[in-house]
Amino acid sequence: MTRSDIRLGADIGGTFTDIALDVRGTLYSTKVLTNYSNPEQAILDGMEIVCADAGIAFGDIDIVIHGTTLATNALIERRGARTALVTTEGFRDVIEMRTENRFEQYDLNLKLPTPLIPREDRFAVKGRMSAKGTEIQPLDEAALEALADTIKAEGFGAVAIGFIHSYLNPAHEERAREILSAKLDVPISISAEVSPQMREFERFNTVCANAYVRPQMADYLGRLQDRLKEMGARCPVFMIHSGGGLISVETAAEFPVRLVESGPAGGAIFAADVARRFDLDRVVSYDMGGTTAKICLIEDFQPQTARTFEVARTYRFCKGSGMPISIPVIEMIEIGAGGGSIAWVDAMGRIQTGPESAASEPGPACYGRGGDRPAITDADLVLGKLDPDNFAGGKIKLRTDASRAAIARDVGDRLSLDAQAAAFGIVEVVDENMANAARVHAVENGKAIGENIMIAFGGAAPLHAARLCEKLGVDQCLIPRGAGVGSAIGFLKAPFGYEALASKIMPLSGFDAKALNALLDELKQTAESFVRAGTEGEITREITAFMRYAGQGWEIPVTLPDRAFTPGDHCGIEAAFKERYAQFFGRAVEGPEIEFVTFSVKAQDVMAAPETVALDTTGKVRDVSPCREVFDPATGAPMQTLIAERDTLEPGDRITGPVVIVERETSTIVTSPFDAVIQPDGTILLVRKGPKA
Repeated sequence: MTRSDIRLGADIGGTFTDIALDVRGTLYSTKVLTNYSNPEQAILDGMEIVCADAGIAFGDIDIVIHGTTLATNALIERRGARTALVTTEGFRDVIEMRTENRFEQYDLNLKLPTPLIPREDRFAVKGRMSAKGTEIQPLDEAALEALADTIKAEGFGAVAIGFIHSYLNPAHEERAREILSAKLDVPISISAEVSPQMREFERFNTVCANAYVRPQMADYLGRLQDRLKEMGARCPVFMIHSGGGLISVETAAEFPVRLVESGPAGGAIFAADVARRFDLDRVVSYDMGGTTAKICLIEDFQPQTARTFEVARTYRFCKGSGMPISIPVIEMIEIGAGGGSIAWVDAMGRIQTGPESAASEPGPACYGRGGDRPAITDADLVLGKLDPDNFAGGKIKLRTDASRAAIARDVGDRLSLDAQAAAFGIVEVVDENMANAARVHAVENGKAIGENIMIAFGGAAPLHAARLCEKLGVDQCLIPRGAGVGSAIGFLKAPFGYEALASKIMPLSGFDAKALNALLDELKQTAESFVRAGTEGEITREITAFMRYAGQGWEIPVTLPDRAFTPGDHCGIEAAFKERYAQFFGRAVEGPEIEFVTFSVKAQDVMAAPETVALDTTGKVRDVSPCREVFDPATGAPMQTLIAERDTLEPGDRITGPVVIVERETSTIVTSPFDAVIQPDGTILLVRKGPKA
C-alpha cells in the first residue's frame, strides 16, 4: 500500500470527535459531540459532513486513520471486562503492593490507587523461571487445567497471564495460554507479548490493563469496520498508537493498551510537522481539548518518547499516583484542564478546576444539554472569548445566561464575586495550572521553557495560548490552520511505525556481539512485520539500548548504529554510554561495570518532508473593524476588542492585539501584549510587541 490520495483522520476525544479529510492536499474538517453510547456514530456523522463539503462519497476514501480515548476512559472509569490474572505462586499481590515509592512522602493518610484486578480474581500457580531465563520449577499444568474450569464457571470476560521473568523466557506463559484457551472462549493476553520488559509490577499491570479493555475495544473496532462498510467505505482502517505510529486494526484489537495515548500522540505529530515546516528545532506543543491539556517538548522535529507512563493519576497529578503502563509512548505531561473541566471552590476558599469534566454528556452549562455545573467553556463565554451564536460553526448555540447562573452559584456566591470576576478567576487558575505543568515538564527534562516557540492546537488551546505565553515568558506562538482538529490532522501525518522491545541484562565487559546481533535481528523482524502490514515503501530503523552502571535503579537511552556488531564495537559502545551519561548527570563515572538492560528497535516508513516556510515576524498592519466586549486581563475589565474572520486574512497581514480571530472550530485570543502575523501558509503567529517582561 502506498500513501493514498484521499485520507481521513478521526479522533474520538472526551468531549468532541474531530474529523479531518485530506483530498489530494485540500483539507476539510469538522467537530461533532462524542457519542458515549455509540462512539462510532460520531465518526460516521462527522464523515458525512466532511464528505459533503468535499463532494465525495464514502467509497472514495482510500484510508481511515483512527485514534481514540476509549481505552483510556475504560481504565480511568473502571468499565472494562471482569479479568482474571494468572501469575506465579508468591506474586499474587504484586499489582497491589506496587513499589516502595511514596508519591506523597509526608501524607500520613496516603491512599494507594486500587489495583485494576481485585485479589479474589488473581490466581497463582506453581512454575518458575530464573533471572537468566532458565526453568527452575516446572509449570503446574494440572493446576491450570482446574483453573480454566474455575474461570469459565465464574464468567470472566478476559484473562491476563504474567509470570516472573517471562520477558526472558516466555515458554511458561505461552504454555499456560495454550492450556487455558483449550477450555475458554475469552481473549487471553500474556505479558511476554504485551510488554516484554523487566520490572514485574509495571509488566503485570500492563498486561492486566490490556486484557481488561480488550473485549470492549475488539467489539468497538469490529462495529466501526462493519458500519463503515455499510456506509460504502471499504477502505482499510489503521489505528495510531501511543508511540505515534500506525498499526492495523487487528494489532490494535489484540494490544489495545497501545492505544491509551493515541489521541495526544497525534497532536504531538501535528506539532512536529508544523515545527519542521517552519524549520523550528525547539518548540513546545500545547494541546487543549474538551477534557485535558497536554504539553510536549519537541526538539529537532521529534517529540520526546518514553517506555512507560501513568494513566489516571489520583493525587494532584503526582508522579507515582497512577496506573503504570509499560509501552512505548510520546512523552508529555497531561492535566485535567479542558474546555469541559468543572470549576469548583475547595474547603479553603480556593478556585479549582478539574479533573472532573462535563464532557459531551451533559456538557458545560452553556450547551443546554442538561449540564448545570460551570466549566472552563462557561468562563470563556462569560468573558466574551466565545461568540454564543457561532460556536462550532454555529452548530451549537451557547447560553450565556446559563453560564452566568452556574458560575455565580458554584463559584461567585461562595467568594462574594460577580459572575464575570468569578469567570476571570476560573480562567486564571486554569492558565496558571497549565503554566506550572509546562514549567515542571521542562525542568524535568533539563530545559528552559521560555526558549521555545509554542505551537497551540485543540479546540480550546487558541483561546488560552496567548495568556499562557505571557505567564511562561514565551515570545512567539503558532496557531496552525486546522488547529481545532489538530490531533486528527496529525493522524494524517503519522508514519506506519512500530517499536519492538526486549529486556536482557548483558554486562558490557562480556560483550557478546553474536548474541546481541541475534536479539536485534529478532526485534527488527518483529517491528518491520507490523510496519509491512500498512506499507510497501522504504523503512527506516532506530536502534536504542537502555544502559546503566551495574546496581543503578534506572537506565539511560543510548543510540546504536543499525548494523551488525563485531567484538571490536565494545569500546565504541562504552564511549557512547559515557557521553550520554555525562549529558544527563554532568560527568561519567569511572570504574563500575556497565550493562545493557533493554533493547528497542523502532521501524517506520519514510515520509516526504513538508515544504519549508520562512517565518514572518513583521508583516504589514491591517485594520479590522467589527468588535465586541472581551475581558482584558491587563486592565481587569471588559474592553472593545476587534474581531477578525480568519478566512478573510491574507499572508503578511499584521493585526494589533487585542483581537479575536474566529474560525469554524475555534477562536484565537490575541491579548494586548501580542500582535498576530499571518504566515504564507495561513498559520497565525502571535508575536510579542516588546521585550519579555
